Amino acid sequence: MEQQVFSVTELNHLAKALLDAVPQLGHIYVRGEISNYKLYPSGHHYFSLKDQESSVSCVLFKWQAARLRFRPRNGMKVIALGQATVYPRDGAFQIRCEDLIAEGIGDLHMAFEQLKERLYREGLFDAAHKKPLPPFPRTVALVTSGSGKAVHDMIRILRQRYPAAKVKILPVRVQGPEAPPEIAGAIRYANVHRVADVIITGRGGGSAEDLWCFNDERVARAIYASQIPVITAVGHEPDVTIADFVADVSATTPTNAAQLAVPDMAELLEQVDVLRHRMARAESGRLDLLRKRLEALAAKRVLADPMAAVQAKAQRLDRAQRDLAHAMEHRLALPRRQLAGLTASLDAMSPLKVLSRGFAVATDSGGRILRRAEDVPPGSEISVRLASGRLGCRVEEVIAEEEKP
Repeated sequence: MEQQVFSVTELNHLAKALLDAVPQLGHIYVRGEISNYKLYPSGHHYFSLKDQESSVSCVLFKWQAARLRFRPRNGMKVIALGQATVYPRDGAFQIRCEDLIAEGIGDLHMAFEQLKERLYREGLFDAAHKKPLPPFPRTVALVTSGSGKAVHDMIRILRQRYPAAKVKILPVRVQGPEAPPEIAGAIRYANVHRVADVIITGRGGGSAEDLWCFNDERVARAIYASQIPVITAVGHEPDVTIADFVADVSATTPTNAAQLAVPDMAELLEQVDVLRHRMARAESGRLDLLRKRLEALAAKRVLADPMAAVQAKAQRLDRAQRDLAHAMEHRLALPRRQLAGLTASLDAMSPLKVLSRGFAVATDSGGRILRRAEDVPPGSEISVRLASGRLGCRVEEVIAEEEKP
């Protein structure tokens, strides 16, 4: 019998056909740990599943990976659902995966924790980014199902607490794959058109799968980007979603969200009444104080007899003028006496005073005083000043007086 010789390609295709023909290998579950994980630009995921002794290659194509709720990573223990086959080009045995299930914890919880960690690192949960709620909103937008019990409860609470606020409903689906883009789109629409002062988004209670749309990254980023404050109200008090971490305020229930969004009109009226009474008491006290001050001023003499103050000031002015005059007189008395003494001394030394006693002063033609007879030659013109008048004289003779030893 002639031995058949296969080409490599024929051998690989034969092996693939044999494996594909085994029903048990067409839909199998394989438990293992992910290693050598790579995400290619095409969107396909390539990795190995290993245990303590062996490993097997796996591929998860883009369209199957789109259904995953978590991101695979090295070291993660999973159960892979798929088909055991051969890749003909390489002759490599592999599992063509259709789904991955996180082992130990559910895939929903895994997806929740992964997204929570990533958004936390990006800062979407930071308190610095959270906006305060307006104290008196004019319009409240409800991004929720238009027919659920939650929307009716919120409308009822809003109307009871603060009927002055308008309520606008932006109806969206709050369950299923279509819900996340609708919720995110409604939040963006509310911001673009400024339809409200505060947004409430949420739904009533349900299973984790029912609430999962509020764990969607698109919803989280729409809430984070909102310029209008957002209150989340998802499920009941124990329920926590990614949207709650990003929101400006997280309410325990839709009813609680409505209570947080608007003030209580009854409480406001009570506060106004308290403030009115407090203001009335304060104003009454102020008027009493002003009245007492007016009475005290009216009792003062300056108001009862205005001229009395003027007269008192006039008397003080007169006394001040008199005291000033006395002071000036006293201050000038001594200089006057000193001046009189100096004047008397000066008068006593005056040449005119000497002339009045019979003396005369002779001067030459140049006005110089003559002191010696020999200074004037005979025939010189001289002037003689008397106590009264002046004499013009000619020198006839000069008689020199002998000097005494």
